[in-house]
Amino acid sequence: MARRSVMTKALAAISAIAMLGTVAACGGSSEPTTTEDGKPILKILVVKNTNTDKVTNMQWAKDLEKDAGVKIEWQEVTDDQWGQQKNPSMSGGEIADISLRAFSPDDAAQFPDLFEDLSDDMDKLPNVKKFFDEKPDAKKLVADPEGHIYNLPSSRGKAYSGSGQNMMINKAWLDKLGLKVPTTWDELETVLKAFKEKDPNGNGQADEIPMNIRALDTGGFGWYSPMLLLNSTGIVTGYNKGPSAQGIYVKDGKVKSYLVSDEYKEVIKYYNKLISEGLIPADWSTKQADAYYADQTNDGKTAKTGVIFGWSLADFGDMRDQYEAMPVPAAPGVSADEVVWDGSSNEFENFKLSIAADSPNKDAAFKVANLLYSEKYSVQQFAGSFGVTLTDDGNHTYTEDADKMQQLTADNKMPAFADRLAGWIPDEVTIKGDYNAEDIQEVNKANEEQRTHFDPVKDYMPDYVRPDATDSTTISNNNTQIMNTAIQKTAQWMAEGGIDGEWDAYVKQLESLGLNDNVKLWQKWYDTYTK
Repeated sequence: MARRSVMTKALAAISAIAMLGTVAACGGSSEPTTTEDGKPILKILVVKNTNTDKVTNMQWAKDLEKDAGVKIEWQEVTDDQWGQQKNPSMSGGEIADISLRAFSPDDAAQFPDLFEDLSDDMDKLPNVKKFFDEKPDAKKLVADPEGHIYNLPSSRGKAYSGSGQNMMINKAWLDKLGLKVPTTWDELETVLKAFKEKDPNGNGQADEIPMNIRALDTGGFGWYSPMLLLNSTGIVTGYNKGPSAQGIYVKDGKVKSYLVSDEYKEVIKYYNKLISEGLIPADWSTKQADAYYADQTNDGKTAKTGVIFGWSLADFGDMRDQYEAMPVPAAPGVSADEVVWDGSSNEFENFKLSIAADSPNKDAAFKVANLLYSEKYSVQQFAGSFGVTLTDDGNHTYTEDADKMQQLTADNKMPAFADRLAGWIPDEVTIKGDYNAEDIQEVNKANEEQRTHFDPVKDYMPDYVRPDATDSTTISNNNTQIMNTAIQKTAQWMAEGGIDGEWDAYVKQLESLGLNDNVKLWQKWYDTYTK
């Protein structure tokens, strides 16, 4: 593990050592850097899911060590553990030779001296260079305005290029009632009323949930947010990541906040109407996530839910065949070609691999990193080792033993990093049996057309736009009060109405909390990265 002098290191190191436990215990210049037979020793930190097996039990990890000619000392931590350890690790100047899914570009911006600038090392990372050449957006995700690259991104393949946010409807209910997939808000309301009143599941009980929505979170709008209906109005959301979660959007190159827009107000009023008519559960705002998801599967035999926002048809378990994805219906006065859909992508993540700037075995670290970004090791990180859960069929085609993977995962012995891979699945690769990919591709078809209705730069905040550390702090501090106020009022208006009489005061309050300042800062960084 490498050490680095940073400001107030002496005091910070005391705190870091106390918190880091086994991670920090690996550090120190007195430790050997090679084995007795001369192999470089690399300490690799990996932040993993709790259901993942020990990396030392994974055959691909053993093969990686052999192919690189190194001795790897794996340090494994969970998300919760790393959440407590990360800041002391950076403040104490104590990071592993290689860190996987541990540090983001924002972390590197705060402590740039800790991390190797990989933009200078592409000649030693040919697989990464090829990745960037074929996927330039991946490079943009991690390069700062000066071109420095302190973190490597990942790609789990083009199959995941969709948003992962989908609107889905019970097609079996529609067919039974002689209805079509709704294309406008008025049509959606009519369909939901039929779902409520005409017993489409046929059990003789009024137990149908016409439309189910998730509770709002004061942290912002995220996965499967009911505010995905903003896309009905022509505002493009981006709820996988980024500032869309706090109300930021882009239209024709101009950054705005939808939290004070007429479109946002319109969506709230529409939800209030649906809730007041009993078409959305009255307890929507307090229902826990587990209960929300349980509604979708019910008893596995009798469907209970009509319309939801979710990941894929797999959300409905054994009843998936009753459902289909649908394009989001148009808001009043919005033409079909003006309706858009969430612009997020699941393909890339920007915090997958970093190398310590003063690693004593930096060349060995480059060799391991380059191997991780090879096709051979990328597919195994994603879907497990060859001969265990993955078969190499040749010609960039692989077959995953999905049943075995599912069983091992259920036993908390998942033999792969899955979406946490530090690697790259090239476009020519096909992994048969990757049901997640098959599921997401199936539902993506419903919103393909709507995703062509906007420019991915002029009408969307690209994922690679990142404010610097100072502005990020300002934005974050402002957002705490902005989102607390906005979410509280939004939930109130959705449930009780009354938005018209309070709207002007609400807008003034958000502006007083720094909303316009945040918009200006995002405009500055949007312009920096896109012009």
